[in-house]
Amino acid sequence: WKVLLVCLLVVAAVVAIGLAGYLPRHERDRAAVKAASDIRTGIPTVTVVKVVRAPADVELSLPGSISATAEASIYARAAGYVRKRLVDIGDRVQAGQVLAELDTPELDQQVAQLQAAVAQARQQLTQTRAALVQAESQRDLAKVTFERYDQLLKKGAVARQDADNQESAFKTSAAFVDAQQANIRAAEENVRQSQANLDRVLTLQEYKNVRAPVTGVVTVRNIDTGYLISTSGAGQGNTPLDVPGAQGIAAAGGNEMFRVAQIGTLRILISVPQASATGITIGMPARVTVNEFPGRNFPGKVTRTANSLDPNSRTMLTQIDIPNSDGKLFPGMYAQIYLQIHRNTPPLLVPGDAIMAGPGGMQVAILLDAPEQQGAEKQGAKRIHLQTVQLGRDYGAQTEIISGLEGSETAVVNPGDDVREGNLVKGEARAK
Repeated sequence: WKVLLVCLLVVAAVVAIGLAGYLPRHERDRAAVKAASDIRTGIPTVTVVKVVRAPADVELSLPGSISATAEASIYARAAGYVRKRLVDIGDRVQAGQVLAELDTPELDQQVAQLQAAVAQARQQLTQTRAALVQAESQRDLAKVTFERYDQLLKKGAVARQDADNQESAFKTSAAFVDAQQANIRAAEENVRQSQANLDRVLTLQEYKNVRAPVTGVVTVRNIDTGYLISTSGAGQGNTPLDVPGAQGIAAAGGNEMFRVAQIGTLRILISVPQASATGITIGMPARVTVNEFPGRNFPGKVTRTANSLDPNSRTMLTQIDIPNSDGKLFPGMYAQIYLQIHRNTPPLLVPGDAIMAGPGGMQVAILLDAPEQQGAEKQGAKRIHLQTVQLGRDYGAQTEIISGLEGSETAVVNPGDDVREGNLVKGEARAK
């Protein structure tokens, strides 16, 4: 029995060695026969995948630049010299706070001149009123005299010529009173005009104190004590922050005195593609990330949309507001915005390497049933059709198809030279 067992083991080892050499060679021979058969039939094999539909809920990621909610460039309303500068860059200011005080000698002289003009106009009004009182007295006297002469004329005690002279004198006095009343109205208008001019210059004089229009932080300062402020409201001379890389660098001539930005709440303007525009609603949450704070998400909210698409880019302008009470975010930062979009009719998805650039635009090679000729149906062959499609978002490995496909198609992956309109091929599913 021991000898028999040893013989059986030897035989089994020989058979195993034989099979180890025969099976791989047989598989290679079978593959070679199949390849030769494919060459003889002339039907190449292509890798295919089924077209699938994208999920209804998807996270939309878009880049954006953070900006201040409001940013005001501040110019002086009155020309003069900077007498005192009260704030610098980085200072937080309140609305109405004085940022700088100006000396305005020319404006002060205008105020004094107009004050004198108002006083003169009021004096003229007083004189005109006194002249009216005198004219009214003369009119009353002429009236009494005319009435006396009229009675004497009826009795024949005076000549008619004397009575006519008194009547003329009375009418002349009455007309002079009317003229004086008109002069008073003109003098009153002159007083109001002079006072209005004075009020205008006094209001302008109030702008000697340059104030902050909004609550925020000073981001630019282009003036210092002693700077000349031109009639345009800008400082003349070089900026005191004339160092390479500083914000607001350049000659201060023609530039604003200060710039104040509201950073308590920041905003981001993004362009949402047409395929996702219908999923944007006012008040929907947003997640914002910046590279400077890895792992931290800043909450935001959609506050405004353009409600229309840009015809050039087919995108909708959307505003997102971000609370910034701790001041960690700065205007000008680059950010990434994430929105959860729900699509009632999600688009289709195909592999990115299934997209072809054709003469009519982007195309996808799909398989259709082959015509019943030369035994193609029995051989499992399919016919190539190049379908023109409209692309949506590109996810890298997959690409959205907005239109052109129905969802039941089989697409060719990595199409080669054999993939031409009407060619017969055999589809082989891509390994997952």
